[in-house]
Amino acid sequence: SGNVQRVKTIASFSLLFPTNVLKKLYWYCSCKVHPKYTNMRADLMKHLKFIKLIFLLLISVLLVQCKKDSEISGNVRNPSSAPVKKDSVIKIEEPKPQIQYTTFIFPAKKKDSAMAAFNKKFSEKERYTILALNRLDSKNKWRADTLAVPAEFDHTLMAYSPFPKNIETLKEVKKMVFFSYPIQAYALYESGELIKWGPTSMGKKTAQTKRGLMFANWKKELAISTVDSDWKLPFNVNVHNTLGIGWHQYDLPGFPASHSCLRLLMDDAKFLYNWVDTWILNKGGATLKANGTPVIVFGDYEWGGKKPWKNLINDPASSDISLEAMDEIIEPHLNKILKEQQNREEVLARPSVEE
Repeated sequence: SGNVQRVKTIASFSLLFPTNVLKKLYWYCSCKVHPKYTNMRADLMKHLKFIKLIFLLLISVLLVQCKKDSEISGNVRNPSSAPVKKDSVIKIEEPKPQIQYTTFIFPAKKKDSAMAAFNKKFSEKERYTILALNRLDSKNKWRADTLAVPAEFDHTLMAYSPFPKNIETLKEVKKMVFFSYPIQAYALYESGELIKWGPTSMGKKTAQTKRGLMFANWKKELAISTVDSDWKLPFNVNVHNTLGIGWHQYDLPGFPASHSCLRLLMDDAKFLYNWVDTWILNKGGATLKANGTPVIVFGDYEWGGKKPWKNLINDPASSDISLEAMDEIIEPHLNKILKEQQNREEVLARPSVEE
């Protein structure tokens, strides 16, 4: 019976081993019946030990492979169970409705009649919205040659915003101001949510506004320009004390025209004046205790090129700034912004003492 069991075992190995090896195994199993093969027993014992070793190795490999296959199939069945790295999360921007634009042309030789038609066709609020989208104020509407006119009117301008509605990167930042050189526009955010945007006229080519991170310093309801004392600057907010840079109301001619300041429409200048937080100084005013609202000026204007807002006629999204682009602008300054914000909160929380 022992020999029969050995034969059965050899048969089960028939798919794993060569024929010549199986023959030797058969001879081994028949040794007690055929004594003439007795001398081969020792040799065959060596082969059997070798075969057992190989068989155990094969079984081990098969078990490991089965385990791997099980793990892989498990992952395929439950992809949501795999951990996701924080940095790998894709930020998805909310889609916004695309408003179409048409043109209103002011022929050079018929500008007066075209302006009369413009005033007649659109109400005062509609004219204000159209001019703002074209970076003009009512005083400078005569400069218009071709205006982009929206098919739908939103007098808050929020429906036309080129800035992302929400920026997750800014969720911990209470207030934030941006000025974009390429599209001549500003944006205000509170805890990452866009609350307001509008047109601006920044520094001209020979007197460009400083780029980078700044903070709101002091403000004055009516300031006098240091360049020309005849220039009155309503609702002025200084953002760079040594360079004298600030935002305020002044002419918007439809291109960068200032002496490095950030010009705004009157209504916008009033809003920002009341909304912004200014610096905190010691009682004598000689020492800075805390910075005001952070401000970032970024990008480059295409001097001599087509005004970006005129591209709205063919592509309503042509001036849009992507969420990824805003993140790239913010991230180099985020630690500084949060540090200054925390310092301001700590200063405000302290009991008022004379210094």
